[in-house]
Amino acid sequence: MPGLLHLVTCAATPLRRIGELLDQLVAARWEVQVIATPAAATWPFLTGVRATTGRPVLHRMPLPDEPWPVTAAAAVLVAPATFNTINKVAAGVNDNLAVGVLNEHLGGPVPVVMAAHVKPELRAHPAFARSRRFLTEAGVVFTDLGHPLDWTQTVAALDPHR
Repeated sequence: MPGLLHLVTCAATPLRRIGELLDQLVAARWEVQVIATPAAATWPFLTGVRATTGRPVLHRMPLPDEPWPVTAAAAVLVAPATFNTINKVAAGVNDNLAVGVLNEHLGGPVPVVMAAHVKPELRAHPAFARSRRFLTEAGVVFTDLGHPLDWTQTVAALDPHR
């Protein structure tokens, strides 16, 4: 069994088809814990996650009297990974549960894959190239979500890490 996969989701168009990604991950025998950015947590496309994964969507830091909701993972996948989240993680910003989980894994032994969904105008921004280069040097594996959307390359990027 591959183990537990932290699937960090960001608010971008591919989130509409997150069910397809979850189906592929479950078929690949991953146990999946979805951790949504605050913006992604407001999107209705995550409503079926618990039925597929058996786990609730995590989206906020626990209150002081609540247990830490995130358990150890075998791998981390960010899909879709937005301009905002990629740059936040590269800069070490730790302002929500999703980026906090990513920051905790950056440079460590747990593999991290980011499936970038960034429009051309933002790909041209100097911060994006700098962030992507920095994260790649820290061990992050990048895939790009194209059009038409196909999760196959993203799921395949997890294979070497099993």
